[in-house]
Amino acid sequence: MLDLKSIYLNFLSVRKITTKSFREIFFSTSFYNKHLQSEIPSRFFFYPNPYLLSPLLNHEDYLLRISKFEANYFWSNLKTENDKKNIHSFLWLNLIDRKNEKETIKKIIGDWIKKYGNYKKDIWDENIVSKRIMTWISNADIFLDRKEDRFQKIFTESLIKQLNFLKKNLNIVSYETTKISCLASIILSGLVFREYYSNYNFGLKELKKIIDNFFDKDGFPKNRNSEHLILFLQYFIIIKEWIQNAQETVPEFLSEIIEKNLTCLNSLKNESDNLPLFNGATEKNLKDFFLYLEKLNYSFEKKIKLVGEIQVLKAKKNILYFDTGEPPVYKYSKDYQSGPLSFEYFNDASKIITNCGYGRRISKKTKLISKFTSAQSTLCLNDTSVVRFQKSNLINKAYGSAISDTFKTFDVIRNENKTEYFLSATHNAYISKYGYLHKREIRVLKKDGTIIGTDTLVKKKEFSESINFSVRFHIYPGINVVKTVSGRSILLQINKNKSWILLSDSHSFEIETGLFMGRKKVLNNSCVVIYGNTNNNDTSIKWELKKSV
Repeated sequence: MLDLKSIYLNFLSVRKITTKSFREIFFSTSFYNKHLQSEIPSRFFFYPNPYLLSPLLNHEDYLLRISKFEANYFWSNLKTENDKKNIHSFLWLNLIDRKNEKETIKKIIGDWIKKYGNYKKDIWDENIVSKRIMTWISNADIFLDRKEDRFQKIFTESLIKQLNFLKKNLNIVSYETTKISCLASIILSGLVFREYYSNYNFGLKELKKIIDNFFDKDGFPKNRNSEHLILFLQYFIIIKEWIQNAQETVPEFLSEIIEKNLTCLNSLKNESDNLPLFNGATEKNLKDFFLYLEKLNYSFEKKIKLVGEIQVLKAKKNILYFDTGEPPVYKYSKDYQSGPLSFEYFNDASKIITNCGYGRRISKKTKLISKFTSAQSTLCLNDTSVVRFQKSNLINKAYGSAISDTFKTFDVIRNENKTEYFLSATHNAYISKYGYLHKREIRVLKKDGTIIGTDTLVKKKEFSESINFSVRFHIYPGINVVKTVSGRSILLQINKNKSWILLSDSHSFEIETGLFMGRKKVLNNSCVVIYGNTNNNDTSIKWELKKSV
């Protein structure tokens, strides 16, 4: 039997999908396309620097093939969904020799306007449209020629048409990650075209709403996804640079959120130039982005110890990330991975303990698997995740795989003395299901980075069924894992010169084959697991991770 929440969500999903279907039919009519037309601006007030869009490029390998296509057959060679996303955004303009390809670019854009100038599903997806607008405007100085009034008129007319589409449909854009891209292009249009200066004011007003609603007091996304920290920061910086180049005054709220974002990023970043894998994040090498920030004179100065409820502990060359947070509210929970009290551990740029990462780019099945508690380096009861995820295809299609319930984290403690750091937290996610609280204590010794951990199950309710537990340590791909004869210790061979030992005085370890989903493809890795039974009592599981002598 469906609960009331599920019934309500199914109703909203039907309404949303039905409305979208009717909208797409209407968008395809000649009436709607005429409705998008408005005044053509007289000229460009300024041409933005194309370099500013560099962080948005993430498909270089594919795009390098573009120059091999003949302009006459360019659009007939596109067949896959990837083509639509990558090519119709026109971000590839930033990757080719623009000056020598001027006529080719004009031909390709002109053919695009003839073929796709009116609404077409997918090609006019809001995220793709917004990137197309930004790229066209940023590269217009190359292919626009005042002597060719006809092409300029056709080009600008199409540009305004797409802008009007975004502005009219901004209120139905579901995800903030798409909305920020839309707002960037709307703001840019108001700076570039004086006839559309109202777009600039409108865009800033909507931008402030996103910042006020989507970020916590420290400037971290409320969905607790560190990857989205990068995504939004990219757009904030691009918008700020545009405003400065147009000789407008940068709003205080924009400068403030950039500073906060940079502080969060500086606090999370590690020697490997990757971010920890919590709540939807995947591995992204940030070296190029850091160089980009450096060239634009953005610096990292401040640090905080708690970022999006993730404790960050940096001890010499060791970094520990410890998730002491609760699930995001429903509307921000589609990327949530159910890993309360999970941790990741780095030693000198080498990642040792990891979470499995988010299988967003792989398949629906791996995406769901990556959300399970068993896919995180934490404790799990009866192989059951701490929250349920919506399994309705209807709801998932409309809203994404959001969570159905929640829990509380409490008694969060962080201390430090001369010899060690101490972290501790408790969550109640398993109270209603199995009657236990889970408390995790972690000590990190300052002298050598040794981790001493204790997972405690505190019994609060009587349950007749037997409660099994599993404590998982997902080992980073490439590390060789060897079980000792006793079974109480595991050798982790990072390279020829570096090894660590995972050991327990109270329990034996098992080694299993795991899945690492933090990259574009699934990799095999090792997962070290402690299995046991509570026997209906309070239970403590002690473990230690230290360098091999």
